[in-house]
Amino acid sequence: MDAAPSRSVRPIAVSEARAAKPITAISADEVAHWPSGIAEFDRVLGGGIVPGATILLSGEPGVGKSTLLLEVASKAAASGMRVLYVTAEESVSQVRLRAQRTGALQPELFLAAETDLATILGQIDQVRPNLLIVDSVQTVSSSLTDGLAGGPSQVREVASTLIRVSKDRNLPVLLVGHVTKDGSIAGPRLLEHLVDVVCQFEGDRQTSLRFVRAHKNRFGPTDEVGCFEMTGDGIAEVSDPSGLFLSRGTVAVSGTCVTVAVEGRRALPVEVQALIVTTSAPNPRRVTNGVDPSRVAMLLAVLERRAGMKLSESDVYVSTVGGIRLTEPGADLAIALAIASAFSDKAFPGTLAAVGEISLAGEIRPVSQAKQRVAEARRLGFSTVIDADAGHLREAMRKAFASAVTEQTDVPAF
Repeated sequence: MDAAPSRSVRPIAVSEARAAKPITAISADEVAHWPSGIAEFDRVLGGGIVPGATILLSGEPGVGKSTLLLEVASKAAASGMRVLYVTAEESVSQVRLRAQRTGALQPELFLAAETDLATILGQIDQVRPNLLIVDSVQTVSSSLTDGLAGGPSQVREVASTLIRVSKDRNLPVLLVGHVTKDGSIAGPRLLEHLVDVVCQFEGDRQTSLRFVRAHKNRFGPTDEVGCFEMTGDGIAEVSDPSGLFLSRGTVAVSGTCVTVAVEGRRALPVEVQALIVTTSAPNPRRVTNGVDPSRVAMLLAVLERRAGMKLSESDVYVSTVGGIRLTEPGADLAIALAIASAFSDKAFPGTLAAVGEISLAGEIRPVSQAKQRVAEARRLGFSTVIDADAGHLREAMRKAFASAVTEQTDVPAF
C-alpha cells in the first residue's frame, strides 16, 4: 500500500518591510515603558508596562490579584488612558463596589462581564482601549475550540488570540492566571511561553504583606520584587519594608536573632524567633513557620553534633516575624543562633545580626551580596554583624554571646 503523499508549505513572497536585515542595521533603541502609576509594580516589570506586551499575573485565590490590577486600571485611567477591565468571574456591580471601596472609580475605566472570547473581541472593537485586563484567562472560552473553559485547548486558544490582538493593536494586555495546589500556573505550560511577562503574586492570606515577583520578563530583569500591604482600603505600596519583619519590643528576649535576606535586589532585615521546650514525648515536635523545615532539621543536627547542644529531647519551634518566608541558605546562621539563644535562655542585644550559610561540618560559608547585606544591617543600626569571617559555628556562637556580656552576666560556653 502506497504511503500518503506528504504536504509541503509553499513559500510566499516577502514584502520589503518584512525582509530580513543584517543585525547591525536593526535599531537597538530601548523598549519604551509607560509607568503604571504603581512604583512597586513598575519595579518588577522593569520600568513600567510596554505597549503590545502581554503580562500574566498568577497567584492563589484571595491573595489580591484582582485588587492589584484594579488599582493599575484606576491609575492608568486617571492618567487619561482608556482601560477595559473584563471580569469573567464577578459581575460588574461586584467590581464596581470594590472599586468604590478602594477609591478606583474613574470615567475612563470601562467594565464588562464576559466569558466568551468573541464577545470580548467585540468589546475591544467598541471601546478601543489603551489597556486591556482580563480576569481571568482560565474562565474565558472560545466557541471555535472544544472543551470546557480552563482546559488546555481552551486556555491555549484564548491566550493565543488575545496575544495576537495585543501585537496587532500595540495594546498591552494584563491576564490573571489561576494556580494549582503546588503553586504552578494552571493550564498548559505553553501559556507561560506565549506571554511576554510572568509575574507571581505571593502572600499569606493570614497576613497583610504581599510580594510580586517576575519569573519571566522579556523587557527587564527577573531579580526584582515589589512589596505591597493589603489594607481595608485596598492595596498599598511598601517602598521601604525594612521594619516590617522586626519585632517591636524594646527589651532583649532570648530565642531571637536578625538576619539580612535579599529579595530581588533589596536587602531586608528579618527577625527569626525560636522556642525550645523540654518534652518527654518519644518524638519531639519540630514546628516551623516561614522557614524551610528540612533546613531547620539539618541545622538542629549540626547544633547537636558540632556544638554539643542536646536538642533531641526538646520541642523546637522556629518562625519568622511579619509573615515573610526565608528560602535562601543565608539565613542559616541566624536560625542557628536563635535556637542557641532559646536553648541557653540568653538574649542577644538588639544590635546584633547574623548572615551566613552553615555546612554539615559546622563551617560558615559566605553568601551572595554579602557586602550589601552588611551595609544594610549597619545602616539600620546593627553594629555587630556576624558572618563568614567567624569561620565556624562554635566561633560565631562565642562572638554572639560575648556581645551580650554587658547585658548578661552568665555567658554560656560552647
